[in-house]
Amino acid sequence: MSVSEEMKSKQDLANEYDASQIQVLEGLEAVRKRPGMYIGSTSSEGLHHLVWEIVDNSIDEALAGFSDEINLSIEKDGSIIVTDNGRGIPVDIQAKTGRPAVETVFTILHAGGKFGGGGYKVSGGLHGVGSSVVNALSTTLDVYVYKNGKIYHQQYAQGKVVHDVEVLGETDKHGTKVHFVPDPEIFKETVEFHFDKLATRVRELAFLNKGLKITVEDKREGKEQFLEYHYEGGIKSYVSFLNENKAVLYDEPIFLEGEQQGITIEVAMQHTDGYHNNLMSFANNIHTYEGGTHEFGFKTALTRVINDYAKKNKLIKENEENLTGEDVREGLTIVLSIKHPDPQFEGQTKTKLGNSEARTITDRLFSAHFEKFLMENPQVARQVVEKGLLAARARLAAKRAREVTRKKSGLEISNLPGKLADCSSKDPTVSEIFIVEGDSAGGSAKQGRSRLFQAILPIRGKILNVEKATLDRILANEEIRSLFTAMGTGFGNDFDVSKARYHKLVIMTDADVDGAHIRTLLLTLFYRYMRPIVEAGYVYIAQPPLYQVRQGKKMVYLDSEEELDNHLKEIPLSPKPVIQRYKGLGEMDAEQLWETTMNPENRRMLQVTVDDAIEADKSCDMLMGDRVEPRRQFIEENARYVQNLDI
Repeated sequence: MSVSEEMKSKQDLANEYDASQIQVLEGLEAVRKRPGMYIGSTSSEGLHHLVWEIVDNSIDEALAGFSDEINLSIEKDGSIIVTDNGRGIPVDIQAKTGRPAVETVFTILHAGGKFGGGGYKVSGGLHGVGSSVVNALSTTLDVYVYKNGKIYHQQYAQGKVVHDVEVLGETDKHGTKVHFVPDPEIFKETVEFHFDKLATRVRELAFLNKGLKITVEDKREGKEQFLEYHYEGGIKSYVSFLNENKAVLYDEPIFLEGEQQGITIEVAMQHTDGYHNNLMSFANNIHTYEGGTHEFGFKTALTRVINDYAKKNKLIKENEENLTGEDVREGLTIVLSIKHPDPQFEGQTKTKLGNSEARTITDRLFSAHFEKFLMENPQVARQVVEKGLLAARARLAAKRAREVTRKKSGLEISNLPGKLADCSSKDPTVSEIFIVEGDSAGGSAKQGRSRLFQAILPIRGKILNVEKATLDRILANEEIRSLFTAMGTGFGNDFDVSKARYHKLVIMTDADVDGAHIRTLLLTLFYRYMRPIVEAGYVYIAQPPLYQVRQGKKMVYLDSEEELDNHLKEIPLSPKPVIQRYKGLGEMDAEQLWETTMNPENRRMLQVTVDDAIEADKSCDMLMGDRVEPRRQFIEENARYVQNLDI
């Protein structure tokens, strides 16, 4: 083809791209075409997001001071109803559209009372597109408005108006009720709502909005539940809840609040005798998982004010090193809540606050109130400083231990632990490491594995309980050090998940009480010091079988006594079955261990996730912490569920 012919061919192609190819999506069609752009995904996560878009509207009424009760329910058919006792969405004609305001809110993107500053001073939703997006992604949506002594109703189907706003009758109530049925054409994965997921977020919203009563109910057959949340203490009650199973240094959480330039700041915090801090920050009720300017302002102020107080009162000598941010936050549970008239979110998941003024105002307000608190409460102030000094001593000891450790056996990849049987693959995305309890199981695993991509790290017995140990003691533990070294990620604040040498870290322990204990100790270590690998989905629990049933040449592996009973009922008993119960991994030969537990084609593994960080944190404290009473209570409540207890 000549140059001129090639140019002519390209010109013809260019000419084909004309106005007829420009597609204009009417109304809410864009939302149905690309739902992920508006709700993140069409998985279970996106499905539940629909509920929060409607609930956020009711919360905004509460923030504006017009509502004090919200009711959320999963109906018998699996649909959702959200009711509040606010002012009710306006039903009069909206000037620009010439249609009732309630219709405009539910059928036009970016329509609502949150944009001009007149309807709401502060609002929650991230994008302000809530009601219309929920409408677009529902097979049907009904809105009932209780206002002006009347009940107004309008119905929609897949975002389109079914009929005009109608008056159903008279009422002395005020507020809004929204009923929607998620569209299975959009949510192909599932349209089933999880009550626990809804209840967790509802509880959080009740804590964050002092005095607001929120109920959540499941009306589905066989799943009936009803919970009511109402906290007059607000985030102060939240901190008490988070510290429920912990030993606290002073009885009442510290609570401070202030307002400046229309921005309100609330901080509640309380020290425990533990070694981990738990900072939860929120902006307009949105959990800012990635932090942001408000967190930065708070942390800076906390460190500065405690150091200033300590020096002024000669608790730290003039020539002594200041306490670090880590020192002053050790053992501290904090809930920080900011209400901002114009929040700007950034970050991958839009959960990081970016307003620069939020940093300055949080710092200024918190500093002023916290300084006053420390002066007025010298006993608590001394406990706060002493806790920081204790943390500083442990930090310096850990630093020395780290240096010694590096010199001795190195937390470096170049010097891997001797007992690690590494894999030959250098690609972490396919590489797996099995943490195996005991030498005999370790031997079987090493013989049975695929050397190409499976590494084996045997550990001796029970590792240190990191919930009760300082960092220097943790680093002195040989088993833990081997694990850190093998993974190559570092640990604690130096942790870098991108350096992980394996993207599958598999805990493989015996199916007995000791095995469960070792598993819990390892999970506590990962959650506290290697949490990014849990969040990345790299941690798994192997599921070795409990029984082998041989009948002639046929062999079957089973996981429970119930499965065994059912299997024995189904098989012909002409040749007598030989039943072997595996009390430990060491009882399996290399071939059996590979076939049942390690072979990617046959094995079943549980992936460990941290869906609810609060519950994970409370579980670590309750199961592994110093306080016996909460653990005893848990055992008494759950003992009846235990099966196959080997003594």
